[in-house]
Amino acid sequence: MIKVGIIGATGYVGTELVRLLRSHKEVEIKYITSQSYIGQKYDSIYENFRDVFQIECSEQDLEKIAEEVDVMFIALPHGIASKEITASILEKCKVIDLGADYRLKNQDVYEEWYNTNHLSPELLEEAVYGLCEINREEIKKARLIANPGCYPTSSTLSLAPLLKEDLIEKDSIIIDAKSGVTGAGRSLNLGTHYTECNESIKAYGVASHRHTPEIEEQLSYLGEEEVYINFTPHLVPMNRGILTTSYAKLKEKLSYKDVKSIYEKYYKDEYFVRLTKEGILPETKWVKGSNFCDIGLKVDERTGRVIVIGAIDNMIKGAAGQAVQNMNILFNLDEKTGLDDVSIFPG
Repeated sequence: MIKVGIIGATGYVGTELVRLLRSHKEVEIKYITSQSYIGQKYDSIYENFRDVFQIECSEQDLEKIAEEVDVMFIALPHGIASKEITASILEKCKVIDLGADYRLKNQDVYEEWYNTNHLSPELLEEAVYGLCEINREEIKKARLIANPGCYPTSSTLSLAPLLKEDLIEKDSIIIDAKSGVTGAGRSLNLGTHYTECNESIKAYGVASHRHTPEIEEQLSYLGEEEVYINFTPHLVPMNRGILTTSYAKLKEKLSYKDVKSIYEKYYKDEYFVRLTKEGILPETKWVKGSNFCDIGLKVDERTGRVIVIGAIDNMIKGAAGQAVQNMNILFNLDEKTGLDDVSIFPG
């Protein structure tokens, strides 16, 4: 059995990790931590776990926990992991960080966009960006995984084949994204109060969202040159789900079948990436509660643009599910283990 520790188990992402890993046939949850609920049983915090999962929340002593687990999941806000993760911890166990601290290779870019100091820059080069369908071989050999952000997961998977095949003008990419309210986390925030966000939709982080450099870095690797994008996220009054609509100018005249065949070439063997049929576009309700990323596309021959729609559950493929998929790769398990559920419908 793989012994795991979940650091930050009482946030939204943490509780999804508990839910997924509790039923994973190859996993024993050895430790869970919480700053706010030390000493409390988990099912006293979340009633849905009543009489099902009763482990007590421990203190956040990562050095001690690392001695007793095989892998540690860090489900904490940015700026904490870079302070807590050390070379000595990585010698004892593998680490999957679900925060932002190791996603960007450039320390200066991280500090500029996240407005905080990075406290373990020596680990940035070692960290592997855990987008499973793109970096699988690197993930297999890693000690430290940077689990991707939710918007970058949907955006990068949606655009990867176009960049790998050099089919689009790289300075033409526009990403319009929508997210459910869980993307803001569990902490109290006026903008996510029910009466503030219900019956409304709003853009936020326009030309300034912290996921922008992460998306640009990954698209630049895929396109083998610097890529800059316009990225605009929106808050939608639903609990969970992300829909990204990406626009780009094609370099030459291509039909829908031409472009679809390229996507099929890249994703035909990827269980968790599903390509929709012609005329059918992804919806968040078809991925809710699952680890799938649904991708559909349309070629606008009138403007010479390709439009790619991607849908994921921000809490699963955009966070906890992808982290478990990364763990499965690290320990040479079938990637579907513990993640083979279809979406919840109606949700």
